[in-house]
Amino acid sequence: MSGLFTLATLGVLAIGGVVYWGKASFDERGPLAQDATVMINRNQGVGEIADSLERAGVISDANVFKAGVAAYGAKDRMRFGEYAFPPGASMREVMEIIVSGKSIEHAFTAPEGLTSLQIVQRLRDQPLLTGDVKEVPPEGSLLPETYKFTRGASREQMVARMRQHREAVVEEIWKGRDPATKLKSPDELVIMASLIEKETGVPEERPQVAAVFANRLAKGMRLQSDPTIVYGLVGGRGTLGRSLTRADIQSKTPYNTYVVRGLPAGPIANPGRDSLEAAARPAKTSDLYFVADGSGGHAFGKTLAEHNRNVANWRKIEKQRGVPADRLDPDEQTPEASNDEADASGTGAAGSAAAATSTPAAQRPKPADPRRQQR
Repeated sequence: MSGLFTLATLGVLAIGGVVYWGKASFDERGPLAQDATVMINRNQGVGEIADSLERAGVISDANVFKAGVAAYGAKDRMRFGEYAFPPGASMREVMEIIVSGKSIEHAFTAPEGLTSLQIVQRLRDQPLLTGDVKEVPPEGSLLPETYKFTRGASREQMVARMRQHREAVVEEIWKGRDPATKLKSPDELVIMASLIEKETGVPEERPQVAAVFANRLAKGMRLQSDPTIVYGLVGGRGTLGRSLTRADIQSKTPYNTYVVRGLPAGPIANPGRDSLEAAARPAKTSDLYFVADGSGGHAFGKTLAEHNRNVANWRKIEKQRGVPADRLDPDEQTPEASNDEADASGTGAAGSAAAATSTPAAQRPKPADPRRQQR
């Protein structure tokens, strides 16, 4: 009888020793010498997770890890994702990181001024995303921002987030619009904002550009915005790849604001928040024209005479820089049958098909403001 008691006592002590050793091993500093990342796939069991961690050098013993996870009742709380583990992380800390579900977040930036097709192409180029975008979303329906995502997120999910965020932002800005605006709907707000986005890369200028377009609309003048010519010709591809020609300016598309009156048929890009706000609340000016000023921005004018002087100054700058004479002068523009002075002269808001094509900021998309990030 005493022998059995002794044997039982030894057994208890042995089990206790194993438990103590296991707990100490589970809590001791791990083998990692530097940061490491491990992808835990959906539907992986604890055994597979432990083996992956051991192969990556995150833990020293897969069996101890499995036993520790079971002892802490965390077997069914392990979450899939891509996880970062710090140097020396104990097995307990590794388990807690996976249970927390705080996987690594990556960033995708959709710059302001890109077309929907261009944004979809960038999503397709992001290797950490999965699946494809079945259909390119309507122009102007995405909000350019920096969006956080985890490895394995779908491209369709990203598009849905951009569309949802755009709807919320447009609704908010439309509610705070200037009561005097001539824009009749949120859709018109987005169209106007897309023109502003493509015309200037200078944040401080957006309300001024918005004012020029708003003033021209109020006077029944054509907007004559060069980027609308380009969009009418190439659509979502975004860029023409050459300077505008006289034939381009005369092209009869529903987007060409040298031909159509009022706003174009739809947005010509996806505008950012700042351009949407500028469209909703333009600056209080009487400007009707703008042209590149040589500094990356624009010179604004209230009268045709003032504008023509600004255009002449820009021509001098072009000549000094050795810019080829591959753009049309104001008197070479398509004459328009109209009673207002701008249309009669054939010189538009953007300076005779020179402003947008001559101003680098008007041609290239601007990076999204890193201060505005969506999670």
